[in-house]
Amino acid sequence: MEIADKFKEVETEEETLDPTDWSQLKDLGCRMVVDMMNYLESVRERPVWQPIPNTVKEFFTKPIPTDPEGVDKTYQDFLEKILPYPTGNIHPRFWGWVIGTGTPLGMLAEMLAAGMNPNVGGLDHVANHVEAQVINWFKEIMGFPSTASGLLVSGGSMANLVGLTVARNTMARYEVRKDGLQAATQKMTIYSSEETHLSNQKAIEILGLGSDAFRKIPVNEEFQINIERLKACISEDREYDYHPVCIIGNAGSVNTGAFDDLDTLANICDQENMWFHVDGAFGALAILSPKLRSLVSGINKADSLAFDLHKWMYMPYEVGCTLVRREEDHKKSFSESADYVAHHSRGIAGGEIWYVDYGVQMSRGFRALKVWMGIKEQGIRKYGRLIQQNVEQAQYLEKLIQVSAELEILAPVSLNIVCFRFVVDRLDNSSLNNINKEILIRLHENGIAAPSYTMIDNKYSLRVAITNHRSRREDFDVLVKAVLEIGRELQKSYFPS
Repeated sequence: MEIADKFKEVETEEETLDPTDWSQLKDLGCRMVVDMMNYLESVRERPVWQPIPNTVKEFFTKPIPTDPEGVDKTYQDFLEKILPYPTGNIHPRFWGWVIGTGTPLGMLAEMLAAGMNPNVGGLDHVANHVEAQVINWFKEIMGFPSTASGLLVSGGSMANLVGLTVARNTMARYEVRKDGLQAATQKMTIYSSEETHLSNQKAIEILGLGSDAFRKIPVNEEFQINIERLKACISEDREYDYHPVCIIGNAGSVNTGAFDDLDTLANICDQENMWFHVDGAFGALAILSPKLRSLVSGINKADSLAFDLHKWMYMPYEVGCTLVRREEDHKKSFSESADYVAHHSRGIAGGEIWYVDYGVQMSRGFRALKVWMGIKEQGIRKYGRLIQQNVEQAQYLEKLIQVSAELEILAPVSLNIVCFRFVVDRLDNSSLNNINKEILIRLHENGIAAPSYTMIDNKYSLRVAITNHRSRREDFDVLVKAVLEIGRELQKSYFPS
């Protein structure tokens, strides 16, 4: 008897996670695709959002299954307990925060990517080349040199972290990766406007520089960084022996959609020998619209650029991008060697593209496929038209607000974000804040629309950020009508008859 045969006699039967009946799973897979396409096709017929019942929340407190429940029951639980209670951002009247809508083909691309299941950290396989092509496309779009570097990441927060990591390491004047921040002879400082997204401060803290090293410069009436205050702050820091290393420019600030003067910021960085990072989370993609392109003038001068594709390119979550002007700076900040990831000249461990050398993650999903397929399906010009469409919808909403004596615009509508509130002449600001907060909550809970909120000059603002390819002008009519109706009802409690 062979040794292998002897062991087979005592071993238990080997198992797999593949189905025993492939035809059954194929049928269910076809049903899933049809169900989800119907779900997207009929999205307008449902509320934007609805609260999760306590019974459903309790369902998710059950202990882990130890025995099989089967694919049919598992899918039924999905249909009943998960599918009805999303964030709502696939709906035409979702305009909260800056959250994109996704697309039907993008959904299918995610399925295809999961079926291939590559790790796009390195090795020699085609997913690396797909990502490389997507990055090359965006280098061309943003006016970066062909020799620049890039990486697809989870979103703007990670894109900012990657860019600012390269900025810190490149501008530190010593080997930060080797010696750490303890070796610094001067404290490094980073500058941006007070409107800058919080992900930048998180990145600065993660990088060990501390929030005190983040200089938040006041803004002008257009919510742009005050250039003279910026220059004065840099000069003062140098006098006190700080080391200014980076300016962060906003290409579409999160509160109001304001654009800093990127050309001027680039020139200051050049004069001061500082790194220029642009947070273009959604606004960088205004470059795709010929009518909006001037807003991002100077973006091509950035040393690093962060932007999201799941915002204003409507890709399914999650995918963002970092571009870095000089590949050697990028790679030097992240590349590391070890025997188990050594590059070979041939075989699976070959290939020239190893994204593990350009970011934090060693395990990376196939994010590029949905971007690649989406651009090939629609063509890049259509994305520019949709972005322009969203801006025109914001202008339409602005006009609806301006003709109503009961509504007030709170910030310039410079792009696709509209900040406004319901007003009553005889009420103080605190009361108006309470009314507008309640308006927002009722809009959400009644499933009418989903704007978000912010504070502008201590005024509670309904904030409509339009990154939705399904929205139509009539959706904004619905919003304004509902805000007026709810506001009028709420003000009665302040003026009882």
